Amino acid sequence: MLDIKWIRDNPKALVEALVKRSWSADEAQSTVGGLIASDEARREHVTELQTKQERRNAASKEIGNAMRSGDAALAETLKAEVGEIKVFIQNGEARERELDKALNDALAVLPNVPFDDVPVGKDEHDNVVKHIVGKVPTRPNWVKEHFEIGEALGMMDFERAAKLSGSRFTVLKNGLARMERALGQFMLDLHTTEHGYEEVIPPLMVKDNVLFGTNQLPKFEEDLFFTPHGEGRLGLIPTAEVPLTNLVREEITAHEKLPLRYTALTPCFRSEAGSAGRDTRGMLRQHQFYKVELVSITDQESSLAEHERMTQCAEEVLKRLGLPFRTMTLCTGDMGFGARKTYDIEVWLPGQNAYREISSCSVCGDFQARRMDARYKDKDGKGNRFVHTLNGSGTAVGRALIAVIENYQNEDGSVTIPEVLRPYMGGLEKIEAK
Repeated sequence: MLDIKWIRDNPKALVEALVKRSWSADEAQSTVGGLIASDEARREHVTELQTKQERRNAASKEIGNAMRSGDAALAETLKAEVGEIKVFIQNGEARERELDKALNDALAVLPNVPFDDVPVGKDEHDNVVKHIVGKVPTRPNWVKEHFEIGEALGMMDFERAAKLSGSRFTVLKNGLARMERALGQFMLDLHTTEHGYEEVIPPLMVKDNVLFGTNQLPKFEEDLFFTPHGEGRLGLIPTAEVPLTNLVREEITAHEKLPLRYTALTPCFRSEAGSAGRDTRGMLRQHQFYKVELVSITDQESSLAEHERMTQCAEEVLKRLGLPFRTMTLCTGDMGFGARKTYDIEVWLPGQNAYREISSCSVCGDFQARRMDARYKDKDGKGNRFVHTLNGSGTAVGRALIAVIENYQNEDGSVTIPEVLRPYMGGLEKIEAK
């Protein structure tokens, strides 16, 4: 969430940021103007309410003085005035809550402000290559896509998954099931033993205010799955970013404890609203998938360096697996709602003859912290500031499985297991049909 004080002081900058994010100039100006007007009305009301409260307190003292001096008429007049003020304050406090809610609701749907060095563009076609790692090999004419290989091996079953749950689900078996498990364990071991992340097993269902904290609500409600819980509901996590980032919500963290770095391997659940017709074959876009998440909580001065570090941690997974990839700087029109800057890591899929996203690493500044009320103590211990939050995939396990299957496929239909995974698979070197 953006700071309304910053918006008051920088209305032009916010309009420009919204236009960079593909808003029309008229819509941006109207939205910012409406926000400032709402804030002014709220502040004027609060000032009037405070003035009335001060008068009520003064009049109450005057009543005592009038009673002591024997001026009963004045005392009664003052009592009547205090009664009227109390009614005004009662109604005014309700009105203040309404104005606060209206302003916060308007702020809650505003995206974050991109950094100045983020390329301006409309969509993925305007993203900029940061660097490319690994050489894309010549594509033999026998190369297949992952689902063709998996089905031929008898280890990837979409028909039975559809009987159980409908479209966008997969049943993995035998060697491919074991490889997906191995990938997740390998990633966790790498990030915890070499990259300094603390492993966490978080809840998979969370409250609405937790989803709000990491900006899934209210804007992306249609992308979520919910289950009834008591008189309310719980949301299934779309990524472990949600519970990991919220570990610091409504807390003040000591400066010397920063940065906090968390990682988790969890199932993730997404409705994939708006993706009808996209990646309907195979495992690329599923309602349920596993992902290793990386989350960092830093002070304001360290977040940009942490963003580079986090991206390198995610890239290292692909380097160890021997997978070609490229890292892209997302343009303003393709960047996520809560991000100030994002790098996407795209792995090479020879079956598709294309790079596809496998990780997205974002720095959010204090945008999420304001929604969570997450702060840290200044170095001098005198004041509190909002933390900066970062999140990234380290990486998507299902997509890593796809990439391994396609990049390590053999002409006979078998799949060679990358050396780094063999210790997790009992020394097995190849997955073959049985």
